[in-house]
Parts: sequence; C-alpha cells; structure tokens
Amino acid sequence: MSTVLATPAKPGRWARWLDSDLWYSFRHSPTAIVASLIALLCVVCAVFAHWIAPHDPFDLATLDLLDARLPPAWVEGGSAKYLFGTDDQGRDILSALMYGSRISLVVGLASVVLSVLIGVALGLVAGFAGGAVDTFIMRVCDVMLSFPAILVALLIDGAGRALFPNATEVLAFSVLVFAIALTGWVQYARTVRGSTMVERNKEYVQAARVIGVAPLRVMFRHVFPNVLGPVLVLATIQIAGAIITEATLSFLGVGVPPTSPSLGTLIRVGQDFLFSGEWWITVFPGLMLVLIALSVNLLGDWLRDALNPRLR
Repeated sequence: MSTVLATPAKPGRWARWLDSDLWYSFRHSPTAIVASLIALLCVVCAVFAHWIAPHDPFDLATLDLLDARLPPAWVEGGSAKYLFGTDDQGRDILSALMYGSRISLVVGLASVVLSVLIGVALGLVAGFAGGAVDTFIMRVCDVMLSFPAILVALLIDGAGRALFPNATEVLAFSVLVFAIALTGWVQYARTVRGSTMVERNKEYVQAARVIGVAPLRVMFRHVFPNVLGPVLVLATIQIAGAIITEATLSFLGVGVPPTSPSLGTLIRVGQDFLFSGEWWITVFPGLMLVLIALSVNLLGDWLRDALNPRLR
C-alpha cells in the first residue's frame, strides 16, 4: 500500500502576524502598548463622538448661556452635567473635545495621505530616472525646505481664501489639507529617492529591465514595495506634526471654519479667558492635543526601531 504524506496546512495571515517580529516587539514594549491604547481611545472618541459625547456642542438649540463658564465638576461651582466644565457659550468642554479631535484627526490624516502620494511618486521618479529629472525634483525640494512649513501653509491658505472668499466648509477643508500637504511631501520624496537609487541597481530590477518590463511597472510593481518601510515610519511620525500644524493654523485664525472648530480653535477661544480664572477652557483642549501628538510620536518611534534590523 502506498502512503500519502499529508501536506502541513499553511498558517493563516493572522497566525503569521502573531508569529512576526513586529508583534513580538510590540507586546514587549510597554511604551508602545500605552501609546497605542491612548491613541486608540482618542480615535474612538473622535469617530464615535456623535454617540459617545454627552452633548452636541454645535447644536444651538441645546445651548444655554446661563451655563457659560461653569468650572469642572470637581471644582466648587461645577456641575456633574458638565464633567470638564463649559466655555463662554455654554458648550460642554468634554463634548467639544471629542468633536474637535475628529476634525483635527481628519485634517491631519488627509494631509499626510496627500503628502505620501505626492512625495512617493516624485521620489520614485527621481531615484529611478536620475539625470535631469532627478536634479529638477531635488532642486524643487531644496526650495521647499528653505521656507518654514507654517509660512508656506499660511501663504497657501491665504491664497485659497482670497480666490474663494465664499467657499463652503468642504472647500475650506480642502485648501487647509492641501496647504499642510504641500509642506510635507518633501521628506517622503527625499527618503524614497535615496532608497530607490539603492534598489534600482539590484539584480531583480536589472532582470526586469532585460526582459522588457516597462519602467513604470518596474517602479511601482518591484521597487515600490521595497521602499515602503521607511515611508510607513515617516508617515506615522508626520501625522502628529500635521495635527499640530493644523492646530497652529486654527489657533492663528486661518484654519478650519469657526462653525466646525478643531482643537486649535478651542485653544484660541480659551486663551481669552486663561487669565480671568476660566483655565479649563484652554487647558483641556491643549492636553488633548498633547496626548494625541505624544501617543502618535511614541508609536512612530517604536515602529522605526522595530523595523530597523540593526536594533533587533
């Protein structure tokens, strides 16, 4: 009788993930675990603010000016109805933080995605083509790096407001996302260019060229997956920077529309009452912004170390 040897079942994607070096590094890093929990909590509160928030801070029918400037619940004069107190319009600070975080996260994530798309595409072209194309793209990068990011964002945002004075909220958000993305694509382009210049001289790229594979297919099918690691690390770290840039622009009054205030707008509003005793109006939005940026930065630092083979 012939014996048929059973082929061992191939482990699933989830099993391979649990057995990966990245998961091992994550579960042995208390800093990464705590940072991920904080970031997850902030994201959940922002995404599900409509259901989680105790009040709708932007529903004018529910606002009562008699509840304005109430301190937090644990301070004398506070109300259990408003855990973190209220602002000058009677809006619940806790609810405003959840809704404001949603706007800050959406603008930050959208601007990073746009920066990645622009920077990766130009970096691949510059590193793979070389020559005059590479020189031109890198000189554009040098010009962009010579201007402060906030100044460029202010210029683009101001030009957008001048061209579209009666812009809707969607258009205003689009201009803000574009203004932040225009200052962030340079780092991705320079990073991808350096990795692409290393990959283009390897055997698998030379073999693809020999058999007649189109250059665009070689770039995006073969080279791109091998330069994606540094891009993911840089994008994770840049999310916090984009959120802070958006908060800075909103604090200066050129960010999101006042009808949809983000964390930066809430901080700017609370600044007027900081020295009159209503510290909670600006302190809690500031703490929320710090928590989001710090947790994302810590996750980015962990991911950078976990993907670095020299530190394993």
